[in-house]
Amino acid sequence: MLVGYARVSTQEQETHAQTDALQAAGVGFIFSEKRSGGSTSKRPALEEMLTKIGPGDTVVVYKLDRIARSLKDLLIIIERIEAAGAQFRSLTEHIDTRSPAGRMIFQIVGAFAEFERELIRERTKVGMAAAARRGVKMGRPTAMSEEDEAEAMRLWFTGQHTKSSLARRYGTHISSIKRAIKRYHARIQPDLLNAA
Repeated sequence: MLVGYARVSTQEQETHAQTDALQAAGVGFIFSEKRSGGSTSKRPALEEMLTKIGPGDTVVVYKLDRIARSLKDLLIIIERIEAAGAQFRSLTEHIDTRSPAGRMIFQIVGAFAEFERELIRERTKVGMAAAARRGVKMGRPTAMSEEDEAEAMRLWFTGQHTKSSLARRYGTHISSIKRAIKRYHARIQPDLLNAA
């Protein structure tokens, strides 16, 4: 039996493109989930599929990076598939582990896919560092203006206000006040060290 696996990361929307391609390839049953590509323990649908497949089954994915995020992870998953007596097939990379040539191509493609992800990660880091040097602030904007945050910290350190009362006063969530206090402590520590 052809058994499909489809996954989208939490940032993506739906698995429809993958499931449509898998159904067009004749896949009868599809395990689907919205998870990042971390370990199998964090992907219950993948783990369930790996425990249910058996001899004569073929696991089919739309693309290699849907089932694994690293070559090591990919090889472990394929080993589990083969230990169950099943085979593996990728529609996009045209890989089929039923032949020695297919297994070799599978490992080469997996290595290149991992290399490409590492290049993307490296380019992202370089881009973020360059943006930071230009003064671009990373992450989401703070809930309060710098002036409001400074005033809130002055009030907080008088000891007469709670985090909840400050959150109400500035129309923000208590977690924003907690982050402001954490930022204040992060700024003050280097100043104390430099003064010593």
